[in-house]
Amino acid sequence: MADEEEFAEFVAVALPGLLRFGHVLTGNAAAAEDLVQTALGRSLRAWRLRRIEDPRAFVRKVMVNSYASWHRRHGGREWAVADPAGGSVTAADHARRVDDRDAMWRALQELPPRQRAVIVLRYYEDLTEAEIAAVMGVTTGTVKSQAARALRRLGDVLEPTGEVRRAE
Repeated sequence: MADEEEFAEFVAVALPGLLRFGHVLTGNAAAAEDLVQTALGRSLRAWRLRRIEDPRAFVRKVMVNSYASWHRRHGGREWAVADPAGGSVTAADHARRVDDRDAMWRALQELPPRQRAVIVLRYYEDLTEAEIAAVMGVTTGTVKSQAARALRRLGDVLEPTGEVRRAE
C-alpha cells in the first residue's frame, strides 16, 4: 500500500506538467488526458515492481511510445486546439501572437510522431539530446536527425506570413 501512496504523491505533483506535455504532443486536451491516464496506468505496474529510477522520465517515455502507437493505429487524425497553458496575453499585439501560436500548432500537427516528439521534448520540455534519446529509446544521432528533419519540415510548412501550408 505504501507503493501506491508514493505513486499517488508523485502523480499529484507531476500531473499538471504531464498533461501540458501530453497536450503539446497530441494537439488535443482530451487526447492528452487519455494519453496521461494510459501512461500512468502502465507506470504504476512498473512502480509496484520498483523498476523506475526517474519517474518523470519513465512516464514521458511511456507517453511518447503510446502516442506513436496511437498515431500509427489512427492514421494521425487530430484536431486543431487552443493554447495548452490556458493563459491569456494582454499585449497590444495579442491577435498576432494568437495567429503565430495557431500557425505553430498547425505546423506541429504536420510532423510525423517521432519528429513531433523530438521537437516537443527539446523545445517544450527543454531536454538535452541525450535525455531525449533515453526517453525515446533511440540514439543521440537519431534524435539529431529527427530534429533536423522536423525543423526543416516546419520551415517548409510555415509560410513567411506565419500561415501553414499543408504538407504533401
